[in-house]
Amino acid sequence: MQEQENTKERDLKINPIAGWKRLLNYQSIVKQIPFFLFLALLAIIYIYNGHYADKTIRSINETAKEVKELKYEFKTVKSEVMFRSKQSELAKAVEPVGLKELTIAPVVLKDSIEKASQ
Repeated sequence: MQEQENTKERDLKINPIAGWKRLLNYQSIVKQIPFFLFLALLAIIYIYNGHYADKTIRSINETAKEVKELKYEFKTVKSEVMFRSKQSELAKAVEPVGLKELTIAPVVLKDSIEKASQ
């Protein structure tokens, strides 16, 4: 057994191509198949991860654009509501219905029960 190992080592030192031939024979390749499959699986996972990251970034950018547009729409609607809720604008809006702005102070009504208790 030791003689075979010694001859193999001697052959490797003398002829380095013999080492490559020993590594590339059918049996050693068959032994390495699980490792190659593992490397292929890692490559597939790496590619998938890259595509998933790109898809996520596109989705984030699309959502950011949508939020920006909604902010602008909110500001526009808010300014329009503020403008229409001014007293002068309200008076103009209800004038066709027949409502008019008060020119005298409102009358305060008091409950008779409250007078009796005081």
